Amino acid sequence: MTRRQIEDHLQELGDLYAETSGGGPWAWNQARGAFLRRLAADVRRPGFELLIAETTALTGCAYGFPVRGDGPWWEGFDGYLPGRLLRLAASGRLFVISGIHVPSLVRRQNQDRAWNLARRLQKRLLTDHGAAVAVTLVNRSDHRTVEALRSWGWRYIEGDTPRTAPLGPFRVLVLEN
Repeated sequence: MTRRQIEDHLQELGDLYAETSGGGPWAWNQARGAFLRRLAADVRRPGFELLIAETTALTGCAYGFPVRGDGPWWEGFDGYLPGRLLRLAASGRLFVISGIHVPSLVRRQNQDRAWNLARRLQKRLLTDHGAAVAVTLVNRSDHRTVEALRSWGWRYIEGDTPRTAPLGPFRVLVLEN
């Protein structure tokens, strides 16, 4: 989608996020607003892309942007990311997937199948940008999202095990293309 198309669909994207992020209606407005603020910031990044899936209504989306090793996305992550990812970023072969939002059924069923909606969206983002690896940050306490991402082929970065996990508020997951 173009930036203009995204602007035209902000309400639908916000609704999709609220419906797929869990929690009850009481949490939706706050979560929806935070999501729309993050999306508005990401849309301004060079190379940003948002893919949607729809039938008669919006059913899923995935979005992200390519990064370089010296870009602002890396600020504060010195010593947190392995050199291999920084080298990939410097070569233009690293892509940040900021979000994948799909219905809970997609999170629970057929997660390992190539035709799973989340898998298709993330694969398309990587292929469209010629990226070798995708990277994403997940709040360390968001076990539900980590579990879903791992079922879609994501893995922890090198050295991230329960005993050696780097300190910080986020887990870093990677996906090979």
